[in-house]
Amino acid sequence: MAEQRYAQVHRKTNETDISLTLTLDGNGKQDIATGIGFFDHMLSGFTRHGFFDLDLKVAGDLEVDCHHTIEDTGIVLGNAIREALGDKKGIKRYGSCILPMDEVLVLCAVDLSGRPYLGWDAAFSTEKIGDMATEMVKEFFYAVSYSVAMNLHIKVLSGGNSHHVAEAMFKSFAKALDAATQYDSRITDVLSTKGSL
Repeated sequence: MAEQRYAQVHRKTNETDISLTLTLDGNGKQDIATGIGFFDHMLSGFTRHGFFDLDLKVAGDLEVDCHHTIEDTGIVLGNAIREALGDKKGIKRYGSCILPMDEVLVLCAVDLSGRPYLGWDAAFSTEKIGDMATEMVKEFFYAVSYSVAMNLHIKVLSGGNSHHVAEAMFKSFAKALDAATQYDSRITDVLSTKGSL
C-alpha cells in the first residue's frame, strides 16, 4: 500500500478565498464551512460516503449569489483530487455507483482518464434547495470534472424531491470516486494501453 494520498490547495480571487485539505485515504472526517448550508450538507455526504477527509473553508461573495462560491469550490476540490492522485499508478481508474435515496435513483460513473468530460442527464423540480440554486449542482460537477481531468457521468434514473436528487448525486459520486481511486495489486503501472493517464 502506498503512503496516504493528500493535497492542500489554496485559491484566492476577487470573488472567493478557498483553503482546502483533502485526504483520499481517510475515514470521513470533515470540517466544512462554505457559507451555504445545503452545500455544506452535500459536501459532508460526499466526504462521509467516500471515506475522504476534508477540511474546507470558503469566503465567497455570497452577497452577489452562490455561483462563485460553489463553482470555485469545485475547481479547488478537483485540483486537490488530481494532486492527491499523483501518477495514478496501481489504481483501478474506473468506478461507478447506482445509488437509491427513497424515491430517487442516480447513476454516477467515473473514469480517471486524464480527459475532462461531464455527461449530465438530470433535472430538478425546484429552483433552489435552501440557499443553493439547483442549477449550481451541475456547475459544481462540471468544475470538478474539468479540474481533475476525469470523465464524470451523472444520470438521474428516477427523479423526485430535489433534496433527494442532489444528495444521491453527491453520495453516488463519492462511492464511484472511492472505487476508482482504490489500488489493485494486479495493476503494476497505470491501467492504460498508452502507459499514462
